[in-house]
Amino acid sequence: MDAELTSFAQAAGTTLVTLMTTEAWQHARDSFTRMWQRWQPERAQDISRALDVSQEEVLRAHSADDQEMLGELRMQWVGYLRRLLLSDPEAIEDLRTLLSEFSPHADASAPSVTQHGTASGRARIYQAGRDMHINER
Repeated sequence: MDAELTSFAQAAGTTLVTLMTTEAWQHARDSFTRMWQRWQPERAQDISRALDVSQEEVLRAHSADDQEMLGELRMQWVGYLRRLLLSDPEAIEDLRTLLSEFSPHADASAPSVTQHGTASGRARIYQAGRDMHINER
C-alpha cells in the first residue's frame, strides 16, 4: 500500500503544482485548504499560506522556464500530501474526489483533442495537442 500511496501522492502533487498556473487555481487552492481543514485542522492555516507562497514560486519558475525549481516544488507538495495520507488514510477518497473535479475531463470548457494519422512508405506524421517544435536537418 505504501508504494501505491506514494504513487498517488506523486500524481496529486504534480496536479496541484500544475493547477497553480491555471485559471482554476483559486478554486483549487480553496478546495485543498478545505481538505486539510477536514483532516488536519491544526495545519490548515499553514498549508493555506504554503499554497500561496508555492503559487508565487511556481509562476516565477514557470516564466523563467526553471524546470529544476518546478520539480522541487512538485516534490515539496508530494511530501505534504504523502504525509497527510499516511497519517489519515481515509483522506485518500477526499483527495481522489478533489482531483477528479480538476481533471481535464471534468472541465466542459476544456477543448477535446482527437487525432488520427496514417502513413505509408517513407511518410512522416507529426501530431500535437498543443505546441510542437520540429527541427529537421
